[in-house]
Amino acid sequence: MTIRFDGRVAIVTGAGNGLGRAHALGLASRGAKVVVNDFGGARDGTGGSLTPAEAVVEEIRKAGGIAMADGADVSNFSQVKAMVERATREWGSVDLLVANAGILRDKSFSKMEVQDFAKVLDVHLVGTFYCCKAVWDGMRERNYGRIVLTTSSSGLFGNFGQANYGAAKAGIVGLMNVLAAEGRKNNIRVNTISPTAATRMTEELLPPQALELMRPEAITPAVEYMLSEDAPTRTIMGAGAGSFAVIKIVETEGINLPPSEWTPDAIAAHFNEIADMSTARALEGAFEQTQKYVGHAAKRAGVKL
Repeated sequence: MTIRFDGRVAIVTGAGNGLGRAHALGLASRGAKVVVNDFGGARDGTGGSLTPAEAVVEEIRKAGGIAMADGADVSNFSQVKAMVERATREWGSVDLLVANAGILRDKSFSKMEVQDFAKVLDVHLVGTFYCCKAVWDGMRERNYGRIVLTTSSSGLFGNFGQANYGAAKAGIVGLMNVLAAEGRKNNIRVNTISPTAATRMTEELLPPQALELMRPEAITPAVEYMLSEDAPTRTIMGAGAGSFAVIKIVETEGINLPPSEWTPDAIAAHFNEIADMSTARALEGAFEQTQKYVGHAAKRAGVKL
């Protein structure tokens, strides 16, 4: 099976460099018409120029593809809406979205300024929401959409000095969970990539020999798969240096305690059993957790539900 995107229109944000550039080039090479979005700012989000996006569009066109450059700031909803309207007016639809744009303002929590926390959330989390919101109604009307969001191991597992970035990236997983549920009836599939690659965001953190293994192009196949006709939904894929994995948020089966043991001391006494990962599984939705807990309690009380 060869995955193609002929006739599909894609928006890739943050596509002037690094991962976004690789995604835009990859999608165009497989037939998609691509909106190459990049605000063109520095790594911390300052400045701005359309030049990086235009350079990627030129690469696509020279290779025989179709693309347009767009400088919308993803943290500005009016600009994002205008970008989607422009693509729809020009090409008829927006079928695929890769929400990739991001900035870094790393500092230890004690030194982090409030505005640096807010700005990173504004670009990563709020900006991702804006992009999804702007394409959502059109995807629903056409009963087709594929969306890939971008999380990070910093949000999923933690990383020193990235309270702002980690919080935003963890929030994106929550957004995916809800959008995947709401999009099912209209054939909108929403997934998330957790990439590690040699980009402007990582170039100072890794030695040259590691960076050589971590080319952005190694991430794009996972993104393309999650944008395909037969994509899963509500899946987090890790990718980097040619390795691919699925990441799950799981919950142990846990135990039910009688009211006489609703104490911190009882939890301490039973903690090993509560935390037994051999019973862990991924839940399909928030209410499944409620059903599980109530089921345990009903069984203890001898109540039929």
